[in-house]
Amino acid sequence: MPPAQSPSSPGSPDSPAPQGTSTTPAAGGNDSIDALDGRLIRLLAEEPRIGVLECSRRLQVARGTVQARLDRLQAKGVISGFGPEVDPAAIGYPVTAFATLEISQGQGADVRAHLARVPEVLELHTITGIGDMLVRIVARSNADLQRVIDRVVGFDGIVRSSTAIVLENPVPYRILPLVDQAAAE
Repeated sequence: MPPAQSPSSPGSPDSPAPQGTSTTPAAGGNDSIDALDGRLIRLLAEEPRIGVLECSRRLQVARGTVQARLDRLQAKGVISGFGPEVDPAAIGYPVTAFATLEISQGQGADVRAHLARVPEVLELHTITGIGDMLVRIVARSNADLQRVIDRVVGFDGIVRSSTAIVLENPVPYRILPLVDQAAAE
């Protein structure tokens, strides 16, 4: 069975992987995964509670091979966690929004620290273009969203914000099509 993981999810402020870094190769090269790695990742994604022995049986390879592959994929940062996927709506946060933030020059570290303290901030990305940061936030209702936005922007380092409420999520976060493509290259 995969090793126990912290309750954090990839991209959360307490996630062990540093934000903005990648251990995978640049476009055009693929030295990260092969077909067996792809099949192993798919199996773990489809059945996250499966053990190493059952993986080896289903993939028709030795248990040691599966364990070695898992260890290598984790060490390279390809697999970053085995934690449960939690639906914010199921725990009382059905409203999702994205806020683009413009920040004062030189305030990036302080703004990041501020946003990491807001529980409703699920993700933070630094971006190019109109704003400086893109934040995914959740709220209990549209009225509660105003409270969350006020808390997010209630920091001197944030100059301006623009928020878009999510109406529907027809293609939820997914990774397996990309894994399949990388494994086939």
